Amino acid sequence: MTASIIDGKKIAADIKEHLKEKITALPNTPQLAIVLVGNDEPSLIYVRNKQKAAAQIGLLSKLYHLDENTSEKELLQLINNLNTDSATNGIIVQLPLPAHINTSKIINAISPLKDVDGFHPYNTGMLQNNEKPYFIAATPLGVMRLIKSVIPELSGKNVVIIGASLIVGRPLATLLLNQACTVTITHAQTKNIKELTAKADILIAACGVAKLVKADWIKENALLIDVGINREGKQLCGDIDFDDVKNKALAITPVPGGVGPMTIAMLLANTVDACLLQKSPL
Repeated sequence: MTASIIDGKKIAADIKEHLKEKITALPNTPQLAIVLVGNDEPSLIYVRNKQKAAAQIGLLSKLYHLDENTSEKELLQLINNLNTDSATNGIIVQLPLPAHINTSKIINAISPLKDVDGFHPYNTGMLQNNEKPYFIAATPLGVMRLIKSVIPELSGKNVVIIGASLIVGRPLATLLLNQACTVTITHAQTKNIKELTAKADILIAACGVAKLVKADWIKENALLIDVGINREGKQLCGDIDFDDVKNKALAITPVPGGVGPMTIAMLLANTVDACLLQKSPL
């Protein structure tokens, strides 16, 4: 048996096509503000990809590219201006920020109604309470769509997440708990991690360690979601050793072409939702 490949590019393309139709029917074109401080190379690539995807569906994006030495006060002033700008529907601040800027203070300054990254404490808190946040972080949202493309009914499934980040692991665990899954989060200090992962119906790797997960880590016919993106020489690879597990898993996301395209698609979806929400707030 060879695992089926979950085509994140195809699913993302379908989502973007739907968003394109939705935008065409709106009286005002949604607009996304992207704030980038400095010239971190991966961040520059991510921003370009987001702007390219936005243009493809007719969504406006405006980049605010600030100098590396921009002060925290100046950045907070920009965010305040964007919060009050009626033409701006969504705001994202590309991370990481320079060391002299307090990331939490910046995220907390973004209006929850424009927080299309889903990182503001209001949105994360509402999610944790199993209530309706304005927005959910794009990567966990995308992962849920990928999972449900294979297993639509998740109730009772045993899920293990490798990685406890605030951006992926924790919100994803909450989303899965809200779907009545049994969820285990593992991290660098977890003992006997392979004993836990080998019991998972669904295993999600989001730890940033190249090819960590091998065939002996997984259960027969497990669904594998690889959030990691690592570089080995000139090649990109995930946190799961694709070649080692492909004959044991039920289905797996590739790297690249799995979670990455879905993250951008869900960010765009959040921005379109923000435009609609600001016309008729909850």
